[in-house]
Amino acid sequence: MAVPTASLQSFTKSPLCSLLSTTKFNSLWVSSAVVSPSPTFCLKSKYNSFRFCAAVVKASSSPQTNRMEPMVPPYNVLITGGSKGIGYALAKEFLKGGDNVIICSRSDERVVSALDRLRVETGKQHVWGTKCDVREGEDVKSLVAFAKQKLKYIDIWINNAGSNAYSFKPLAEASDEDLIQVVTTNTLGLMICCREAINLMQNQPRGGHIFNIDGAGSDGRPTPRFAAYGATKRSVVHLTKSLQAELEMQHVKNVIVHNLSPGMVTTDLLMSGANTKQAKFFINVLAEPADVVAEYLVPNIRSIPTNGSTKATYIRFLTGLKAYTQIFSRIAFGARRNRYFLED
Repeated sequence: MAVPTASLQSFTKSPLCSLLSTTKFNSLWVSSAVVSPSPTFCLKSKYNSFRFCAAVVKASSSPQTNRMEPMVPPYNVLITGGSKGIGYALAKEFLKGGDNVIICSRSDERVVSALDRLRVETGKQHVWGTKCDVREGEDVKSLVAFAKQKLKYIDIWINNAGSNAYSFKPLAEASDEDLIQVVTTNTLGLMICCREAINLMQNQPRGGHIFNIDGAGSDGRPTPRFAAYGATKRSVVHLTKSLQAELEMQHVKNVIVHNLSPGMVTTDLLMSGANTKQAKFFINVLAEPADVVAEYLVPNIRSIPTNGSTKATYIRFLTGLKAYTQIFSRIAFGARRNRYFLED
């Protein structure tokens, strides 16, 4: 006797309910039962000789969907490369907002110095720091352990650590050491930090937000005399998009990866390259001090968990419209001339 075929489409797709239904297929009565939380479809014919069960198994490639609990301030913030430049300015602004902050640097001395200055300048004591080379996986794992010890969890992780090896020259003249430092810090280090941040945050009840800082070259425009740096910053945008797609495919809803664009910031890294007429022009016209940039970026960053947003964002300080407006004002009215450098 042939076994009748029956489509499982008639069964409920929701594992959250339990039901008993009866359907007739080719003169055979088939009863179906769906049981939560591990649903099993049982098919039984009216003939005792035809009784069988089919278990419903979740796809192993899709981890359990997770949801983010509401975040409320103060937020716990981790900033790589937070001992100077825009990283330091961001740390100071988060502290002024009442948040808890962890910074790191490759130098113990810079970490200690930055912590002392942050506590004096903000009057806040809830800031900690540790030595970490983002190019080393074990260092980043130790950073995560340090953060969990001090704050239990991290709401906002900002990948700011970056390097240009303080070298502005044609690629043909770049040393092996400089190229290795730029690429391993800006690309490998970012990947390692993203990996550890995701592993940390997807196991937190509150989830978390990761912000990857871009830089010159991220929009695909050429960066002569610091081509390696521009290439690594172009990769930041691609990596962020890939991680967003991966998390969506894995149904991870409580970790969101964003891009953060500070524009041209008057850091030592930028100013050290102002040795051409063109460089001086654009720095004078477009660059802003780190504190000014941080005062804009931090409220926009904090608004994301405050509003409960789970949408990936690209926060930009220097938009295209703003840049063109400032360039036009300079050409038409001489605005911003000689702000930082005397121009020929």
